[in-house]
Amino acid sequence: MAEQSAGAPKRHTPARPIRVPEPLWKAYGRVCEQLDTDRTNDLMGHMKARVLEHGTDEDKADLARAEQELSERRARKGGRPAQG
Repeated sequence: MAEQSAGAPKRHTPARPIRVPEPLWKAYGRVCEQLDTDRTNDLMGHMKARVLEHGTDEDKADLARAEQELSERRARKGGRPAQG
């Protein structure tokens, strides 16, 4: 994989591994499917809601920067991938 320079924008959102028991991960996947979403979008929505509800001004500013980063990345790639 090619390295990126320190000042260059990242090419993708980094993966964040979490530890979850397999039965819970499977059940959560099925529930997200029933809700017509996926785990990533559902978790990001939850994270955003928590920051908006409980975050400091700094946290909310970081959230705004994250939203801008995602918006710019999606614009370069032609938008958010279709669900389903």
